Amino acid sequence: MKRICLITPPSPFLLDERVFMHIGILKVASSLESRGYKVDFLDLSGIENYNDVVADYCINNNVVNFGITASTPQIPFAVNIAKQIKNLVANSKLILGGPHVTLMNTACKREAKRGLKKSDRATKDISKLKSIFDILVCGDGELTIFEALKIDSGIIDADDRKSPYFLTNNQFSNLPLPARHLVDVDSYKYTIEGKKSTSLIAQLGCPFKCSFCSGRNSPFLRKIRQRSSESIIEEMRLLYKTYGFTGFMFYDDELNVNKGLIDLLDKITDLQMELGEEFRLRGFVKAELFKDEQAAAMYRAGFRWLLTGFESGDERILRNIKKMAKRDDNTRAVEIAKRHNLKVKALMSIGHAGESLETIENTKKWLLEVQPEEFDCTIITTYPGSPYFDDAVFVKDKYVYTSDLTGDKLYQSPIDYLTELDYYKGDPNGGYVSYVWTDHLSPEEIVKARDDLEKEVREKLNINFNPARPGIKYEHSMGMGNIKIPDFILRKTS
Repeated sequence: MKRICLITPPSPFLLDERVFMHIGILKVASSLESRGYKVDFLDLSGIENYNDVVADYCINNNVVNFGITASTPQIPFAVNIAKQIKNLVANSKLILGGPHVTLMNTACKREAKRGLKKSDRATKDISKLKSIFDILVCGDGELTIFEALKIDSGIIDADDRKSPYFLTNNQFSNLPLPARHLVDVDSYKYTIEGKKSTSLIAQLGCPFKCSFCSGRNSPFLRKIRQRSSESIIEEMRLLYKTYGFTGFMFYDDELNVNKGLIDLLDKITDLQMELGEEFRLRGFVKAELFKDEQAAAMYRAGFRWLLTGFESGDERILRNIKKMAKRDDNTRAVEIAKRHNLKVKALMSIGHAGESLETIENTKKWLLEVQPEEFDCTIITTYPGSPYFDDAVFVKDKYVYTSDLTGDKLYQSPIDYLTELDYYKGDPNGGYVSYVWTDHLSPEEIVKARDDLEKEVREKLNINFNPARPGIKYEHSMGMGNIKIPDFILRKTS
């Protein structure tokens, strides 16, 4: 019998791990099921003692094929899981996929083109991953997984538009929907305006070149690939009828890069009329592309919240990060949203090249001026696949990124991504750590400036902070007997 165990590692860097299920690996699961594979799915989101779960599973199940997905902050946990499986399962095959390995491999290829030493950070990271995992899958996994199961070792690079595994729009639309039945859907708690909600993805990729954004140098996350409106409507109808969802978070990078957005929104409106329901929706938009026509159609379709990566209220920083949108564009986007009764969550970040107390003060002033209904201010972390990471040069004991527009610099601490918990987002109640600094601000000063901004803006705009949800403790069997792991952690193909 063809059988494989897919694993989502924990994500303790998140304030609440049981908000959105990981759709990417569930797409791989549905692809496997469509070809007759039996899939066991270990969902370790929010599980504190995740190693105990892995031990119990390995001892009580005769499985040798394992597929693990991981973003960069999840990599230390994926590495721990892999080492444990190797110790417990003879002749195991470990496959690693997901954003981290994809983007690190992209950076590795760029290092090779630039003639950098094999000891440089991306090449070194990939070398370490190859010593832990048997196969590295870079890029789309829905088709690549079958090739990975055929070979014994190596890298499969699907992060290439010419690769037969790089999904087309047609494949993206017609491949099976995510295997959400392999997840305890009800254990994920998320609402939009009081409606039971979940996430879905209508399109992949973002064509813009923001310096801080991971994936800017990767076709996997750069090239826009769009599902047909019909396939999106089919998924929404299924989620409504199967699980009772009437709220949907579109996890696309920028909804309004889709030229067919209005048509999609009209079809979503029609679906609600067909079902006799009223949806509530939420999603991301690009500020300088946002128009009244889009806002009106979004409100009609049920959108009540928009999220936008404004990032900064300082013009020099916006130029440095190649955001394309200027301060006035960002202000106009908020005004359009408010004009159409759409609430705005402003996504802000500090610690960019050239950041200073003055630029952070300008960000604070802008937030207080436009008064978003919610905001999020994080400290930049330099991830592989971003120009901040890929274009940085090692100087003495640090990496240095230099803006090609202004000459402003961003300094970065060397990080072993396989072992260090490099949080992209700490606890807003005083839990941030900065791995970056500038000519004007030390890491400690960046943290203090972020905390001060958070406190003042929340107080003046009367915006509350939602506390974290504690992790779940799994009752470990100590490996005795045929132990049943709870359904909210382990589910299998029926």
